[in-house]
Amino acid sequence: MARLSSPQLYYVLSGNDFTLDINNPDDPKIVCMGNNPQKIQIYGAVLSLYVTRLVKQVNKKGKQKSSLIFDEFPTIYLNNMDSLIATARSNKVSTCLGIQDFSQLRKDYGREQADVIMNITGNILSGQVTGDTAKQLSERFGKIMQDRESLSINSGDTSISRSKQLESAIPPSKISALSSGEFVGMVADDPENKIELKAFHCEILNDHAALKIEADGYKDIEVIRKLDNTMVQRNYLQVKQDIQEIIQSEMERLLNDPGLSYLVIKK
Repeated sequence: MARLSSPQLYYVLSGNDFTLDINNPDDPKIVCMGNNPQKIQIYGAVLSLYVTRLVKQVNKKGKQKSSLIFDEFPTIYLNNMDSLIATARSNKVSTCLGIQDFSQLRKDYGREQADVIMNITGNILSGQVTGDTAKQLSERFGKIMQDRESLSINSGDTSISRSKQLESAIPPSKISALSSGEFVGMVADDPENKIELKAFHCEILNDHAALKIEADGYKDIEVIRKLDNTMVQRNYLQVKQDIQEIIQSEMERLLNDPGLSYLVIKK
């Protein structure tokens, strides 16, 4: 708990700038939270607290379409994550989890919960992975009938035989040898909008053309305020002062009440 006592966290936790109902039709918003690689265990607890509260606010009926994107997902812990993925779909909430390797998810969430999370996801996009993760993905992508051709040459004749054989659509060896920017995956569909190519192997091409953002209709965008150490430190001292005043007022209340005065231990 002592590690949570820092001016930066005091500033974040003491603010009331907005609510966490990001998919409120009357007040939609984008919330971005980041972790500190050097303080994952400290900030991870705070992020888990915020995300847990945010999930309860978002996963409701009658809200706007929204998306929850968790990059480096194992760095925070969310209880019943499998329940969120399963139930949020009906409330128009998409959940995207980004992990380095499936073994990392198993280490931080346990084998049982990691397997459930992996199995209930509808869409999978993967870059280069090896070992058990590549084998599991290959099994998930399934098998397809592939043409096989064999050539036999002897001294008097040359024969070619062709056949069809059921083999992995994307073998583990291909997943393990993907280059940077290459991905394999599988997408989910529904009976009304079927996708013929559910499993795919693609490559992302970078487009270096300049991006233009059309700002028409968004003239009332609030400018993000810039913070300096003075503002953060001032807030930190103010919170500590507020806590001292709360403690002092409570002690006076207990001392003035004969029935509660015994709770105050005088040194």
